[in-house]
Amino acid sequence: MGAKALFFFALLSFSAVSLRPAVADNGEDPGLVMNFYRETCPQAEDVIREQVKLLYKRHKNTAFSWLRNIFHDCAVQSCDASLLLDSTRRTLSEKETDRSFGLRNFRYIETIKEAVERECPGVVSCADILVLSARDGIVSLGGPYIPLKTGRRDGRKSRADVVEQFLPDHNESISVVLDRFAAMGVDTPGVVALLGAHSVGRTHCVKLVHRLYPEVDPALNPDHVPHMLKKCPDSIPDPKAVQYVRNDRGTPMVLDNNYYRNILDNKGLLIVDHQLANEKRTKPYVKKMAKSQDYFFKEFSRAITILSENNPLTGTKGEIRKQCNVANKHHGHDEEP
Repeated sequence: MGAKALFFFALLSFSAVSLRPAVADNGEDPGLVMNFYRETCPQAEDVIREQVKLLYKRHKNTAFSWLRNIFHDCAVQSCDASLLLDSTRRTLSEKETDRSFGLRNFRYIETIKEAVERECPGVVSCADILVLSARDGIVSLGGPYIPLKTGRRDGRKSRADVVEQFLPDHNESISVVLDRFAAMGVDTPGVVALLGAHSVGRTHCVKLVHRLYPEVDPALNPDHVPHMLKKCPDSIPDPKAVQYVRNDRGTPMVLDNNYYRNILDNKGLLIVDHQLANEKRTKPYVKKMAKSQDYFFKEFSRAITILSENNPLTGTKGEIRKQCNVANKHHGHDEEP
């Protein structure tokens, strides 16, 4: 065997070894499992948790971003970090679609990725970083700790062209919202719990003004309207202006069941919030969550788990991106499944 052939054989053997973490000893794809990186990068989850904590200390709103990311990525066909890909000459980024309005802090996902890469280069996917940062962000916001499986791999293409088919809009009917989530396996109490994420963060005036101008929506609690008008003084707000209303004025930085009490009091900012509290299929769960934070957390944890396991790429599908905002360069072929 010539030197070149030997070298090529060695290269093939090395490639097989480098793929091994994604494939079980019997050659089968193990799918998602708890602590997937326990042998290949045992510190991975600790590094991500530490980075999320450090970032939260410096920039409180990062935790809201991590929570939104899991919805915006995992609800669109696959939990594969396609959300994080930048636009290219040929494809639009999901980040730049209308549904992604207000999403930010993507550069800090790169901060987390760089810290993980220093520990174990080329091992941990951006899809797992996105999911685990959401899990740890929920804890930063006072929410429950949710044990989540890992082993996702990264997609190679943006799904911007189908975002609107999968992600419900805040103005859609509650029936559409329930149907979209049911397709992912999330039932009605799960949907009610997921919308409890509106307990934290803020809503830009762009999303609210149709309830204030030209006339105030009579469904809004009149005591809440002056505050909304003060925060959103323009009927056509500048999307780039920092004009917003906090989702929950009482505990804006805490993921809690205050949201449900607010929407039962007609203080929900978005149409979907109002519908949730008044539609016969969802109202009983809203009332139950308004009474019991434990029940809210139980259903929220269950729904986040289902969302995080939506159609992931595992085994040898997809890739492990070197940088979360760009697919790896492959010479001569793109093998997105």
